[in-house]
Amino acid sequence: MSADDDKPISRLARLLGVLVAARTAARAAANRGHSVPRDAGGTEHPGSGIDPSKRVVPSDRRAEGLVALLLVFAAVFAFAFTVIYVVLSGDTQLLGVAVGGALLSLAAACIVAGKFVVPQETAIEDRGRLLDEEQTGEAVEMIEAGGEGISRRAMLVGAGGVAGAALLTAAATPLASLGPTLKSLHETPWARGVRLVDDQGRPYLADEIQIGSFYTALPENKDPESFGAGLLVVRLPAEFIHLPAPRRDWAPYGILAYSKICPHAGCAISLYRYPTYAPTSEQPAFTCPCHYSTFLPGEGGRLVFGPAGRALPQLPLMIDSGGYLRAAAGFHEDIGPSWWGVHRAQS
Repeated sequence: MSADDDKPISRLARLLGVLVAARTAARAAANRGHSVPRDAGGTEHPGSGIDPSKRVVPSDRRAEGLVALLLVFAAVFAFAFTVIYVVLSGDTQLLGVAVGGALLSLAAACIVAGKFVVPQETAIEDRGRLLDEEQTGEAVEMIEAGGEGISRRAMLVGAGGVAGAALLTAAATPLASLGPTLKSLHETPWARGVRLVDDQGRPYLADEIQIGSFYTALPENKDPESFGAGLLVVRLPAEFIHLPAPRRDWAPYGILAYSKICPHAGCAISLYRYPTYAPTSEQPAFTCPCHYSTFLPGEGGRLVFGPAGRALPQLPLMIDSGGYLRAAAGFHEDIGPSWWGVHRAQS
């Protein structure tokens, strides 16, 4: 490399050296203009640049009002969560908007309060033994001093209490989904004239119900997901039908319908046995797969085995002029688990 090629590099190095020296001199002059901070014991903290005695008490009524307003917004969103859950059947998107709005408003209230409402203080102190009597007293005084400068204390406490109550209510609301409501036990979608349909919405003709098979039926034009919607439908020969006298007309042409919900723990009954060899087979029966409660459809759903405390609820049937199966009435007893005091006696 020639001497001429070294000249630009040398010039660039000298320029960088001058810039570094100028920056160092500027920092030294700035440090000379500031005193070295000390703590309460006189210990110096060089280079920290923090004034240990600095304390600012904002006392900003506008900020206090904004914090209260944000807390009220949080309460409104939290209460809206409960309303949406109960009234609108828990629309998940609206529930997300409600809980998100509540948490966002609460976070904004905390940020504004931390920046513009509570006192701002910077302090440096030596750390000694934790939680001695003197430090405990200082901690209490520090907490009490946090309320200095707040002029609308009652308003903020009230708004915070409402927001807290609303958030607790919203958090507790989903507990209502832990089991069926009493309304779902006392009311079902079945009533006189409601037609029986399959899971595709196709109505059942009486002639389609075959002996030896069982069918699941749902109420036409009703909510198929409701607790009492599902039915078990079977057809039995006359020798297996021994209904109580008040129910003699509930099984036209030997077709019977029962609730699909086991009265023990609310499981869906999905097992059906039908005798294939009369000398050794038992009579037709429904069996719950959870705890093996067994019911006889030919005897009004009578319980013959298992922990269920009562018979399987039966739905009276009729056949319309078109040959379709319809409910002749609603259930005469409550469906579902036989919890103490929540079901009507069997008729």
